[in-house]
Amino acid sequence: MKNNKTIYPILFIISAAHLLNDSLQAVIPAMFPILEKSLNLSFTQLGFIAFTLNMIASVMQPIIGTYTDKKPTPFALPIGLTSSMIGMFALAFAPNFWTILLSVIFIGFGSATFHPEGSRVAYLAAGDRRGLAQSIFQVGGNTGQALAPLITAIVLVPLGQFGAIWFTLVAGLAVIFLIYIAKWYQTKLLSMENQQKFIPKKQNQHISKSIKHALMLLILLVFARSWYQGTISNFYAFYAIDTYDISISQAQIFIFTFLILGAIGTFLGGPLADRFGKKMIIFISLIGPAPLALALPFVNQLVALMMLGIIGLLLMLSFSVTVVYAQELVPGKIGTMSGLIVGLSFGLGAIGAVTLGLLIDYIGLFPTIISASFLPLIGILALKLPTDQKVYEWNN
Repeated sequence: MKNNKTIYPILFIISAAHLLNDSLQAVIPAMFPILEKSLNLSFTQLGFIAFTLNMIASVMQPIIGTYTDKKPTPFALPIGLTSSMIGMFALAFAPNFWTILLSVIFIGFGSATFHPEGSRVAYLAAGDRRGLAQSIFQVGGNTGQALAPLITAIVLVPLGQFGAIWFTLVAGLAVIFLIYIAKWYQTKLLSMENQQKFIPKKQNQHISKSIKHALMLLILLVFARSWYQGTISNFYAFYAIDTYDISISQAQIFIFTFLILGAIGTFLGGPLADRFGKKMIIFISLIGPAPLALALPFVNQLVALMMLGIIGLLLMLSFSVTVVYAQELVPGKIGTMSGLIVGLSFGLGAIGAVTLGLLIDYIGLFPTIISASFLPLIGILALKLPTDQKVYEWNN
């Protein structure tokens, strides 16, 4: 008989590991104001650093996910975080732009390895509550990202670039967590009686074409969310410093508010999708913050802070939901779909970082922020996604 029990201890541990993993990755954009001053980097160079980090993570994720769909690899999890630990150590001592790029390659590879297999662990531990399980897993990552502004204010501003050395300890703790998870994961695989859950079901040609169209639309929506999120995460601190005449540490409050409310939104998104439907939550998460995003560049400091919190909360409702939606569109491809959607978020964010960096250098910070404010309006296209019931009918 199929065991549908949700295994919360495993979900909480893999979520904690996700928090540690993504806090490492979030250190990079958090260091941008420091690197810009200490190494005299341009916005274009900062964009390329974000591009390298996120592109390695994004390109490798679906590749690793496809491989592990065929051959799940539990101990890839601690191996990936070991790579991140090496990258953080190198970052603390990197003397120039090129060595920073090399450091972030190691960190990006660690992230790419962690996410597909971490998502599979969440799937295996989910039981019947896939939306909630994916939210518990993803909220760890988004909370880790939200810690980046605090990391900047508390550690990196006083210690500078060398402060990154402390995050080798964070990576080491994550490795310990993931060794435990890998042992559970390996035992789970050995004890599973029905391996067919990892084998995709065959669909007729019409449905396969419909699924492809739905995936393309989902990718477009992830694009809109990722580019706008990247705008705020990577460059809004510079906007706040220039517009409100505040310090680097004070500017981090804006980013922290956006990211920590985003983490809360990530957690709420899964249970809300289980109750009201994934399509509805994906639609609300983009259209909801659209008017606030358009108004954000024109409001005062206090209102901007409140708006960023609301935008972050709404925008990230769909983060875990898009992963589960894609996994249910193509059942049996757990790692591939996780790698595609989460990896795509990183990849699109990487392209966005370079594009936005170039735009800021050529047309200025304020016009770039205004241009990016229109991205959430693309969320109107979520109305064209297949309903949850339709997806269920295709696969049953």
